[in-house]
Amino acid sequence: MVIAKRGLILGATALMLTGVTVIGAGIHLSSQASLNNNDPKELIDQVWQIIDKTYVDGTFNQVDWKATRTEYLDQTYTTDEEAYDAIREMLEKLGDPYTRFMDPEEFKNMQIDTSGELTGVGIQLTQDQDTKKLVVISPIEDTPAFEAGIQAKDIISKIDGQSTEGMDINQAVSLIRGPIGSQVTLTIKREGQEIDFPITRAKIEIHPVKYSQKESSLGKVGYIRLNQFSANAAGEMREAIDELETQNVSGYILDLRSNPGGLLYASVEIARMWLERGDIVSTVNRSGVTDRQKATNRSLTDKPLVIMVDGGSASASEILSGALQDNKRATLVGTKTFGKGLVQSVRGVGKGAGLAVTIAKYFTPSGRDINHEGIKPDVEISLTDEQKEALRKSRDKIGTLDDPQYAKALEILNQEIAKVQNNKAQSTNKKVD
Repeated sequence: MVIAKRGLILGATALMLTGVTVIGAGIHLSSQASLNNNDPKELIDQVWQIIDKTYVDGTFNQVDWKATRTEYLDQTYTTDEEAYDAIREMLEKLGDPYTRFMDPEEFKNMQIDTSGELTGVGIQLTQDQDTKKLVVISPIEDTPAFEAGIQAKDIISKIDGQSTEGMDINQAVSLIRGPIGSQVTLTIKREGQEIDFPITRAKIEIHPVKYSQKESSLGKVGYIRLNQFSANAAGEMREAIDELETQNVSGYILDLRSNPGGLLYASVEIARMWLERGDIVSTVNRSGVTDRQKATNRSLTDKPLVIMVDGGSASASEILSGALQDNKRATLVGTKTFGKGLVQSVRGVGKGAGLAVTIAKYFTPSGRDINHEGIKPDVEISLTDEQKEALRKSRDKIGTLDDPQYAKALEILNQEIAKVQNNKAQSTNKKVD
């Protein structure tokens, strides 16, 4: 993953974009370490040492980690590939799908995720910790997967006819990625049925922010849709708010539906655009050390805000929505978010390989651990399958009154705007009196 500056990456999911995977809710990119020689055992020991020093659970999820080191270093390895297999087997003992090893090709592919230009099918993918099934977080809008009809919570049961039973994220990535213009068939299990989706891989250019001015019964409203917390998300968000402020909108609707996450610093910077003061997020490692991010008294607007979320809103989306909800800066509308709150460190190991390690958890300002619970909206409204399909087929209806969740968000925003206008009127009357 190419990162514009040092920071955390919050991909609560694996981003199946260029065959790239980003696993876990947060990733910190560290500098590459090197080995003194080409002994495969040194790579195994290097990985073991990193886990031993930094893994979030000091009990290693009840695994005897020292005995594991002895077990794998007592074996003989003649090639790097044998060492790679041993490392993956060793990490599986932790039972944490977000702590994983990447061979040089996989690590190279990962490093292009947040550049904003991708190739692939456009799926956010994760592996269920309990069932080990490959689960779609959501398709990215305007990508081949979205066009084909892939939905959040779909289970990928086959890739080009090959069963995904027992398959990890890395293996799935290798099968799904491929040259632009080539085709891959994903077999999706949805509500007890299996459906084949032939998808043609393509080059995907992502502009994370789309915005427009909408009319409402109480004046102009700013509608902003944020698809991903990529490297340019904060800059585009700032431009959107600045432009809508010049148009004198009375309030905002921020649409985070199907947003899988991305860079932590992007979510923090965007939170600061809406929040004048207060905590945004805290991360806690296994030693109990807390890193807390706060607002900086530089918000761009204090106008009423409603945020739309759903089951595809994950990680950085949950940090942003949770922060604004806890600080009573925004009202959340939609359905419960995905629920991922694990921070990972990603670093180079060996000869161009990579290692992602879960090193901490993150919490909302009120102390909510959302790794499994997610963020619950203030006003719950779900879409039927028919409504989801209608919005997928007619994307111009998203963010309009034909979009039931948007219609509810607008209703609530108008109520908030009315309160502000009434307060201003009362204040003016008092001055006149």
